[in-house]
Amino acid sequence: MTSIDLTGRKALVTGAAQGLGEGMATALAAAGATVMIADVQDSGRQTAEALGEGHGFVRLDVTDDANWAGAINETVERLGGLDILVNNAGVEITSLLTDVEADDIRKMLEVNLLGTTLGIKNGLRAMRPGGPAGQGGAIINVSSVAATIAFPGIAVYSATKSGVDRLTRVAAMESGKLGYGVRVNCVYPGLVPTAMGAGLANDVAELGLFPSAEAAVGAVVELTPAGRLGQVDDMADAVVFLASDAAKFITGTGLAVDGGMGM
Repeated sequence: MTSIDLTGRKALVTGAAQGLGEGMATALAAAGATVMIADVQDSGRQTAEALGEGHGFVRLDVTDDANWAGAINETVERLGGLDILVNNAGVEITSLLTDVEADDIRKMLEVNLLGTTLGIKNGLRAMRPGGPAGQGGAIINVSSVAATIAFPGIAVYSATKSGVDRLTRVAAMESGKLGYGVRVNCVYPGLVPTAMGAGLANDVAELGLFPSAEAAVGAVVELTPAGRLGQVDDMADAVVFLASDAAKFITGTGLAVDGGMGM
């Protein structure tokens, strides 16, 4: 997406060492934003270096509140502000409900739901009037088409991503009511052939829900009016749009970027 200009904006993207997060960070940078890559994986340093001079990396465990506060402060200090926060970090562990492990449930709840909540908390505190950035801005949370459909094998993941949708809407209301000047929205990505997407296809086949990974992918495509899987740039373009002034009157909404799968 080249028609949107984010020159001068400062962005923090979680889970940006690879996959969708890396694509979102790259698209924001291409639109002119200065980007901080935030991830538990140190490979995020290489992702930041690939973006070029001025961009940075901060190690962030999204489940740790103090870690969040430190990452936000470092971003503001190094980049000179914070205007855009993308809560992308997430995990998916495939399981039938009859076999789901308590530790796996906790991990998905902590990364997908707790992590996003802490991101919203610290992002709002930084961007609201009187905060260390203090100029308002945009928070974009990454939900999933899994929040809108009943796909087998991902019940807990779906539940956490539904929670991200609700968090988004309440955060937008609180931000508006309290005059924070921060728009809060989310996107619902469809299935994308990243490592996570490919892993899901293999997992549901191994569970016996589909005869093969290829059949699982085919079922997704068949459910998608656009007739194909999503691509990383499809999701990244949506994030750039929601971060921009082109979306200045959009808050508290979920943007489906799923080729119509969840309609």
